[in-house]
Order: sequence, then C-alpha cells, then structure tokens
Amino acid sequence: MDPAETALATLAPVFPPLPSAVIPPRGRVLALDWGERRIGLALSDELQILATPLDTLVRRTGKRFPMPAFLAHVQKHQPVGLLVGLPLTLQGGEEASAVAARDLGRLVGIRTGLPVEYWDERLSTARALGAIREVGGSTRGRREEVDALAASVLLQHWLEARRETRR
Repeated sequence: MDPAETALATLAPVFPPLPSAVIPPRGRVLALDWGERRIGLALSDELQILATPLDTLVRRTGKRFPMPAFLAHVQKHQPVGLLVGLPLTLQGGEEASAVAARDLGRLVGIRTGLPVEYWDERLSTARALGAIREVGGSTRGRREEVDALAASVLLQHWLEARRETRR
C-alpha cells in the first residue's frame, strides 16, 4: 500500500463514504422540508405513488437538528432514500437557507447511510396553506401540521416528476 492509500485507510473510519445519491424506484421515501425552527417530514408509500404528512421536528433556537427523533422515524419506517427540500430563491438561486438544507442532507445521509436527493421546495408551504384554506380549514395554531403538509407537497411533486421521467 502506498502512503496515499495508507492515509485514506486511516481516515475511512472517521469519514464514512457518502451514500449513493440515487433513490431506488421502490420502497418508502422520507422527505424533509427544511426550516430554521421546524423540519416537516413526509413519507411515501412502498410503490412511491402517494405522499403523506408524517411529523414535524422542532429545533430549539441555537440547538442542533433533532437527530434522535429523526433517526427514530428512519428506524420505524425503513425508507430506501431521503428527499431534502431545497429552499431556492424565486429566481432559482441558492442562499444561506439552501446551503443549510444541503448541509442537513449530507448529515442525515451520513448518519443513515441512505441516498439523498434534493428537490426545489419553493412555495411548498404556500401550497400547503392554500390546500388547508381550500377545504375551509384554519392554519391558526397548526404550524407543525403545516410543515408536515408542506413536506408531503414537496414529496408528492417529486414522486410525480419521477414517474414522468420513467415513462
């Protein structure tokens, strides 16, 4: 083994390889709708046809992502991949929130060993709010539900786009 290979071998336990970025076409997908305080979660069915709101994780100000709660969902639902919403600007650019979402994606990918994909989440919360109002619902005091619904809007959009590209 040459010195470079030896150096890489010693780093391998510290830095595990990044998982594949391709989510398999069958099995549940867990989506994360990133926010500074709340992270909405949604889950697909096994056939990747329908997205359902799952939960909202709350991060206290100045605290880290609630990894134990997230890993409990991963353990319980056994997803085959993770979809992270990317909060792009209206012009399609990436600012600090998109960088933070990508950092979160890398973190959860490493911790779970699951493939991670990113999807434009622009207006997912606005669509979720619109859906609630459309059926005559109120969003007052339901922030956590709105965030989980926004994650399901994000995931449903990804599922539909993915089906279209497979045709």
